[in-house]
Amino acid sequence: MRVAFAGTPEFAVPTLLSLVSSPHQLVGVLTQPDRPRGRGQRLSPSPVKAAVEGSVPVAQPAALGSPEDRAALAAWRPDVLVVVAYGLILPKAVLEIPRLGCVNVHASLLPRWRGAAPVERALLAGDESTGVTIMLMDEGLDTGPILLQRTVPIDPQDTGASLRARLAALGAPLLLEALQGLADGTLHARPQPSEGVTYARKLQKREAPIDWRRGAVEIERQVRALQPWPVAQTAQCDPRTGARERLLVHAARVAPSGGAAASGPPGAILETDGRHEQGYIRVQCGDGRLDLLTLQRPGGRRLPASLFTRGPRALERSAVLGDPA
Repeated sequence: MRVAFAGTPEFAVPTLLSLVSSPHQLVGVLTQPDRPRGRGQRLSPSPVKAAVEGSVPVAQPAALGSPEDRAALAAWRPDVLVVVAYGLILPKAVLEIPRLGCVNVHASLLPRWRGAAPVERALLAGDESTGVTIMLMDEGLDTGPILLQRTVPIDPQDTGASLRARLAALGAPLLLEALQGLADGTLHARPQPSEGVTYARKLQKREAPIDWRRGAVEIERQVRALQPWPVAQTAQCDPRTGARERLLVHAARVAPSGGAAASGPPGAILETDGRHEQGYIRVQCGDGRLDLLTLQRPGGRRLPASLFTRGPRALERSAVLGDPA
């Protein structure tokens, strides 16, 4: 089949590369325009463009509302358009271009977690499993009929980054299986169930601050889900000056429930361990306690908690962590 591809971030690259090495003819790629990236804010291509630049025609329209925006896709005459985290809503005029329609690789078990951040929302909600859905696209938000689904368990240690990578690796062969079924006429779509619909709204920077009044289990999920962006954060408060130093929290664990009863307000540091290489900083939560394991000061490196228990800027017992704002 003649296949066009639309995608932008790293999550889309495994599926794109699977198409490159498949028997299908990859006729062109749509991706977002080059954007400023990194500390230097240099104009850089998307991961999708970088993966195929020079070997496949690439178009980067900023929108798809006009015939001019859609001209490249129409000229490629695709049988199917594969869409993976493209970043633009496809209008009806685009959906009607491919002969067999537009096929989307979505990182959830639809209809659960329709929307922009299904991986992170599954982690934040404490879901025990998730998966990949291959669906035919319609004009709704991830509402199209399902072609194939595969389920994977969520590991207790999964972060947003690790779970996204596993789902990307799963989605690539599943997409090829779906394309073969469409080409053969042996695969037929089924409507999504009307029950169990949830929406995965886009992540915002305002979700990064830790509210220590919440439970330790919830905060631990927040730490894992917000990797690699926007990263959970708190602040060390100087009791003498009131100054706040922001701290990024990259890894944490729920502290054991045994031992002496915790005391102190939410955010209070109850215990520190600087003797071991990793160490921990134990913090009182609204329910339970959380051990901070890996932290980072702005502009610094990620470091084990043990290194934050020493020196003039050490996080000390009885100090209270708070809002980084």
